[in-house]
Amino acid sequence: MADPGLRERKKQATRLLISNVATGLFIERGFEEVTVAEIAEAAGVSKMTVFNYFPRKEDLFLDRHADRLAELTAVVRSRPAGVSPCEALRRHQHELLSSGHPLSGAIAGGPGFWWVLTSSPALMARWYEQEREIADGIAAVLTEESGEEFRSRMVAGLLTTAITTVFAHAMGRIIAGHDAEVVRREQVEVIDQAFHLVEEGVGDFPAARG
Repeated sequence: MADPGLRERKKQATRLLISNVATGLFIERGFEEVTVAEIAEAAGVSKMTVFNYFPRKEDLFLDRHADRLAELTAVVRSRPAGVSPCEALRRHQHELLSSGHPLSGAIAGGPGFWWVLTSSPALMARWYEQEREIADGIAAVLTEESGEEFRSRMVAGLLTTAITTVFAHAMGRIIAGHDAEVVRREQVEVIDQAFHLVEEGVGDFPAARG
């Protein structure tokens, strides 16, 4: 009988191969200029196989979303006793940064990714859709715990904004020419500032005009 573990590893390897080939083509030529048929040919698979793994072309490039969504909601759901969702996600962002994870934004290879993303209206639309899905996922966890749907959605929206703004800030600095290692070091304070703002609220910022 076939080993289920081996079968799953082969599926994951195929998925990664297709995604890597697609990303390389997108960075080389742009998202809109590459067809799924070309990706399939370059990866040595059928077009149907590509769609079996990635029902939407956009997800060939933004392929980390499902794992990211599951991870972020798990961080909130399984946080230790006495730790707020805000603190749990702050710690998670620090872990991404210290491990050099691409989703920290503070990596040298970011500009190619950002160029492909921002030059495609379809990808940008999917990017914002994924942000909403993250906010919805976090809100669902908070609502389960508190029973307060409106407050949960507000807090989840603020936490998601912190996560995405931290990423975009690091990426933007690297694209502007800042040294990636300097960005990585200084990003520690950026993360703390972002989540401190969520914890403390916006207060009277900016101060009322005289």
